[in-house]
Amino acid sequence: MHTFEISDRFLLDGAPFTILSGSIHYFRVHPTDWHHSLYNLKALGFNTVETYVPWNLHEPERGSFDFAGALDLARFLDEAAELGLWAIVRPSPFICAEWEWGGLPAWLLADRDMRPRSRDPRFLERVAAYYDELMPILTERQITRGGNIIMMQVENEYGSYGEDKEYLRAIRALMTDRGVDVPLCTSDGPWRGCLRAGTLIDDDVFVTGNFGSRAAENFKNLKAFHEEHGKNWPLMCMEFWDGWFNRWGENVITRDADDLAACVRELLELGGSINLYMFHGGTNFGFMNGCSARHTHDLHQVTSYDYDAVLNEEGNPTEKWYRLRDVVRELFPEAEQAEPLIKQAVTVPADRIRLTGRAGLFENLENLSAPVHALYPCSMEDLGQSYGYTLYRTSIERDVAEGTEERIRVIDGRDRAQVFVEGELVATQYQEHIGEDIRTPLPAAESRLDILTENMGRVNYGHKFLADTQRKGIRTGVCVDLHFATGWDMYPLPLEDISGVDYTAGWREGTPSFTRFEFTLDEPADTFIDTTGFGKGVAFVNGVNVGRYWEIGPIMTLYVPHGLTRAGANELVLFETEGRTADTISLCAEPLIRHLETEGVE
Repeated sequence: MHTFEISDRFLLDGAPFTILSGSIHYFRVHPTDWHHSLYNLKALGFNTVETYVPWNLHEPERGSFDFAGALDLARFLDEAAELGLWAIVRPSPFICAEWEWGGLPAWLLADRDMRPRSRDPRFLERVAAYYDELMPILTERQITRGGNIIMMQVENEYGSYGEDKEYLRAIRALMTDRGVDVPLCTSDGPWRGCLRAGTLIDDDVFVTGNFGSRAAENFKNLKAFHEEHGKNWPLMCMEFWDGWFNRWGENVITRDADDLAACVRELLELGGSINLYMFHGGTNFGFMNGCSARHTHDLHQVTSYDYDAVLNEEGNPTEKWYRLRDVVRELFPEAEQAEPLIKQAVTVPADRIRLTGRAGLFENLENLSAPVHALYPCSMEDLGQSYGYTLYRTSIERDVAEGTEERIRVIDGRDRAQVFVEGELVATQYQEHIGEDIRTPLPAAESRLDILTENMGRVNYGHKFLADTQRKGIRTGVCVDLHFATGWDMYPLPLEDISGVDYTAGWREGTPSFTRFEFTLDEPADTFIDTTGFGKGVAFVNGVNVGRYWEIGPIMTLYVPHGLTRAGANELVLFETEGRTADTISLCAEPLIRHLETEGVE
């Protein structure tokens, strides 16, 4: 049995050990590609894989747990072990990771008295129930029991959020009480303010830093903090950022490969250990993209988590992989390296993709959702819904002369609201503009009012993490004139299953719709959906939500892993909220990136 310990250096089986690790999030990579990504990590000469664990996917509803299929963490860790990779697992309740609400399940928001990420016993009770399911998977795979996990994390960048040491100690106890006995760590910004607030250094929990350059300066700060507390620990960067994430309406962020190689070389020559974040970024499938908190207009992140990483979104090596291979070969000549695995994506031109149907959302509401009736609108969370869209419907009476504009206001809603009167779009409002006057004539004495709201992704980091804005949908009500309208039917639309869509039900131009295509493949293959011609929405391949698209860019395609396709006929459905549709669509072999003249979305 192997051993791993931390003294003045990392020791593996008693010998000095440099951790050369890369981040691969199993939940952002289709299981059919886990081996591909892990192999390419090992082929670089690295020895360790690191992953977060997203609580919200593993417990999508309170008390209902899922560790199968794409969420089979055990299988992912075992595949890494079979390739000879050690593992660092970060199973903290909060993961950040540019992931929806930092990985916390949205059903926690229904309890307005609970304070997540704190010593609040109600929160800790829910973490304990989650850990009862998660920790047995991890503990039996610890190096202390013959497995490959060498270290686990207590909390993630907590020094950028709070300083509740009792909370940190409670999370640590929840782990150790369930059998975690490998070394524990924290990771924070490498300056004293973050380190002081976010670590348990006086409790002998190993302290690491997160940064992407200036290793000498950052390690100096980290070492000074260690020494201030009487520690002579090795130096490690738990997140060495080799690229960055992207947001709607902003140009793609890239990092020069030679610059990365030089900065990694600097860190390793200082004797440090490293975890590259990300090694393979992957994809925010479904509704799992996060959001960057800003003072007024929060900035939602795109579906692709390519990250300009060492492997691209497909998992193939980029120029960075080859530059880093040279660094490893020079500094660690004993490291075993190999040629990387490379997949080929396919192109399917528009003339080989057949339009097979189009149907309206309004015409299919009853097929997709059972309405909830209430006097006033309820938030998404109070409806028992976490992600996707919610349609609010009522009837309003005309109180002004025919042809005169009525005043409508959506009070306290998030993130985006489309307002329809008798099926006609009269306004689209975002974030800080929700609540402004919508003036429109009502076509009849009594008119149907529909409001389609979208949760575009909850913040994953920063001061708005617990803000009421993280509760989605309509939270207070809708005013017509000066009074709140009553008598609402609310249709939760998480779109987890769209098989009930009736494509014979009809569609009204300019309204939200489902457009269905069919394409044929000789064998399963990677590809990219070119969403040009559509406006905003999500796409489904063989019933699986592969993520959001939006015409504002910068990424105009959606990645489809081969594991979601099949030989023969395949179904592609686009749920389009803008009424922007096309009768043709194509699949391409690489992503399409659009350079934007202006930055940001207003």
